Amino acid sequence: MEDNNLPIVSIIIPCRNEEKFIDKCLDSIISQNYSRGRLEILVVDGRSEDETRKIVAGYTSKYPFIKLLDNSAKITPVAMNIGIRKAKGDVIILVNAHSILDGNFLKYSIEYLIKTGADAVGGTLRTVNDNYSIIAQAIPLAADSVFGTGGRRYRTRTKEGWVKDTLPYCAYHKEIFKEIGLIDEELIRTQDAEFNYRILRHGGKIYYTPKIKSSLHIRPTLKKLCQQHFQYGYLRASLTQKIGILLTWRQLIPGAFTGSLAISLILSIIYRPFLWLFLFIIGSYIIVNLGFSLRISLKKGLRYFPVLPLTFVTLHFSYGIGYLKGIWDFMILKRYKKKKIK
Repeated sequence: MEDNNLPIVSIIIPCRNEEKFIDKCLDSIISQNYSRGRLEILVVDGRSEDETRKIVAGYTSKYPFIKLLDNSAKITPVAMNIGIRKAKGDVIILVNAHSILDGNFLKYSIEYLIKTGADAVGGTLRTVNDNYSIIAQAIPLAADSVFGTGGRRYRTRTKEGWVKDTLPYCAYHKEIFKEIGLIDEELIRTQDAEFNYRILRHGGKIYYTPKIKSSLHIRPTLKKLCQQHFQYGYLRASLTQKIGILLTWRQLIPGAFTGSLAISLILSIIYRPFLWLFLFIIGSYIIVNLGFSLRISLKKGLRYFPVLPLTFVTLHFSYGIGYLKGIWDFMILKRYKKKKIK
């Protein structure tokens, strides 16, 4: 396909205080195997207090297809909608400022969007870390494993095809936003999951191919990883309450595991035999945890074995506790009310 026949692609990057990552993200987009004349990059900044705006300004002065927009609300979904409203492209892609796109990301995104007739296409996402501490390097290994994240399609699947699940950094036809609405601004996180669910609910189709590749800089310490996944679990529960349906059964597993441990331990105080149930659950988890940790370490290096078990524990318990708190807040206490997106 000749350059003039290629669709114009608008890439929207919400950001705030991303001086450590925004240049890497922009460089990965600029170096795409795709005509720059058919490319628009909209960086929507939430009043950054570091050097982010200065860094982006340097890019805008050099590349006329890069624009810096202001997001006074300082939250991600608002930034996304600001970018969508300003976008001139035929295709829109929402990208995290922590991400790096593979050189053929746009090429394959557009190719599959056209040839499949899908409403959205997406691909694989791997986690990376520039910090060279042993824990920082172990975190992506755990997060990308089946045991770490429950086998998310975009982390583990190698076969392309139609999916009924969310995918990262999807390429969307711009018309889809006119048909089913913009990004839900009530959702601080999980906006993409809700939007992709909305596509499917309205009869749309989402296509996955591992040829579309990207990576994401993950939190470099267990403390930050714990905080992040607690929020993931907490807000995933709010999404479930909001749309009234489970997007995937696997999102229940960490919460069910954490809850069963807590309940069996509490009941063991009242009725001693429940202690055996608690020991069985925690014992089974330890065995599986050590098994996956050893399996990964044999492939990637035995130096990771001492820290991988704790990394898995951090991923699972922080998400599980967050999800249980979300169920309590949003479903039992009913603090969350449904509102129609305007």
